[in-house]
Amino acid sequence: MTADDVMDKGRSLDPGVFDAVLFDLDGVITSTASVHAAAWKRLFDGYLRERADAAGAEFVPFDLDDDYRQYVDGKPRYEGVQSFLLSRGIDIPFGVPADPPDMETCCGLGNRKNQFFRGYLDERGAEVFPSSVELVKALRNKGVKTAVVSSSKNCEAILEKAGLTDLFDLRIDGVVAENENIPGKPRPDTFLEAAKRLNVDPKKAVVVEDAISGVEAGHAGGFGLVIGVDRTDDAEALAEHGADVVVKDLQEMLPLRDEKEEATE
Repeated sequence: MTADDVMDKGRSLDPGVFDAVLFDLDGVITSTASVHAAAWKRLFDGYLRERADAAGAEFVPFDLDDDYRQYVDGKPRYEGVQSFLLSRGIDIPFGVPADPPDMETCCGLGNRKNQFFRGYLDERGAEVFPSSVELVKALRNKGVKTAVVSSSKNCEAILEKAGLTDLFDLRIDGVVAENENIPGKPRPDTFLEAAKRLNVDPKKAVVVEDAISGVEAGHAGGFGLVIGVDRTDDAEALAEHGADVVVKDLQEMLPLRDEKEEATE
């Protein structure tokens, strides 16, 4: 289904159809998904090489396409570590969030990845997708509630770096999820919590995601519409895992202009 199909069926993002739109951050609002991916590759390649050298085995690097999308993208950090390592037959203790970055646990490795990410973020900054910001602002101007729902514990830092701290009505991120024991994606709980806090029925809310785990969460939560943003030429996979519509850019989903605006042109 295309964006035009959604509009033709009366499922536009204007008020009267949906009351809220819930956005993922990395890869949807900001281009920091590539920064996360670089940090994950640095972590896993270093760790896998150490294990391969110690065992005298072949080093098979972390694949930025298949491994990142399938096992890591969109998931809470420590679960992402565990998911990928298990795919390689590596089962290490999960640990606790306070584990230091040099500890061989899922939490320890996750904290090491976060060190890499924060370093990259400081170096590169957080670029935004202008059309995504435009869409959020247009929705809010029309009275549609908005939230950012991210697995990242760096969500607040990224928004600050990008100058977007006031863009959303609500933020549910990895910090909130951990503090309040809310299961992360692909479970729908963080999206459902956002809808609850916005006082919106999930059937009257939209989920916007670029990650497979994210569209799975939106689909599992029974949301009225799940939009997949295809940044990596993976439209088919997004659709297969729960996206009702897949777009290359959120420019395609901008609300229809008011009749008064059209009359002045």
